[in-house]
Amino acid sequence: MNSRTVNGTPAQARRFAGQVALVTGASRGIGLGIARRLVAEGARVCLTGRDAASLDEAVTGLGGPTHALGIAGRSDDAAHRAAAVAATVETFGRLDVLVNNAGTNPVHGPLLDADPASVRKTFEVNVFAVLGWVQEAHRAWLGEHGGRIVCVSSVSGLGPAPAIGVYGASKAALIRLTEQLAVELAPRIRVNALAPAVVKTRFAAALYEGRESQVAAGYPLGRLGVPADVADAAAFLASEESSWITGQTLVVDGGVTLH
Repeated sequence: MNSRTVNGTPAQARRFAGQVALVTGASRGIGLGIARRLVAEGARVCLTGRDAASLDEAVTGLGGPTHALGIAGRSDDAAHRAAAVAATVETFGRLDVLVNNAGTNPVHGPLLDADPASVRKTFEVNVFAVLGWVQEAHRAWLGEHGGRIVCVSSVSGLGPAPAIGVYGASKAALIRLTEQLAVELAPRIRVNALAPAVVKTRFAAALYEGRESQVAAGYPLGRLGVPADVADAAAFLASEESSWITGQTLVVDGGVTLH
C-alpha cells in the first residue's frame, strides 16, 4: 500500500490521524477496502472476520501491527464482539469509528421457499449483530467520548430485490436501525449508512460472474463498483467533513437505481 496515494490520487490530509477504527468483515472485499482507506489517512484499525489466516494477511498488507490488528470470530457471536472491542481499546487506546460491514446472504430465491433457519441467520448477522457491535463500542468508548458509526447496507434494502428478498429485507431493517440509532445517540455520535449496488467482490460474484458486461450495461456510469468506491464514501461519512450529517443512507450505485 502506498500511504501517499489512494486509488492513484493523493490521499486526503490524513483526516484520521491519531484515530482508531474497528471494521467488521474486513479480511477482504469492501471491508478491507474501507480499512485500507482509513489507514492511508492515518488511522489505526482493528479488522474482524471469520478466517484468521485471511485476517493475518490483511493486517500484513496494511503495514503490520503498528497500523492494524486482526481479531477472528463470527459477527453474530456476542463474546467475539466483546473481545474485539476490548482488544481495540487495549491495543490502540481508543475507538473513534465503527464500521459495520460484516454481512451474510445464504438465502437465494422466493421468500415463500426460504428456509426459516437461514432467514434467522441472515437477520442475526445483518441486523442484530450490528446493534450488538454498537452496544459494545458505546460501552467501551463511544458513549463517553463520541465518535462515528457507518453501517454498510445495500440498494437491495431500498426496494424489492428479486432472488435476494431475505437479504434485502435485512438491509432495509439495517437502514431503519441506522436512523433510530442516529436519533438516540445524537449529538455526540453520528450514525449513517451506505447502500452500494453490485461491487466486484467474492461476496457478490454470483450477481455478475460470467456476464459482467451485460450487468454493467444497466448502470448509467457503465461499470460495476469496486471496493474503493465504497471506501471513499465510508471515509467521508466517518470523517468530520460530514459533521452535519446523521441518520442518512448514501447510495453508491453507479446510477443503477435511477432506472
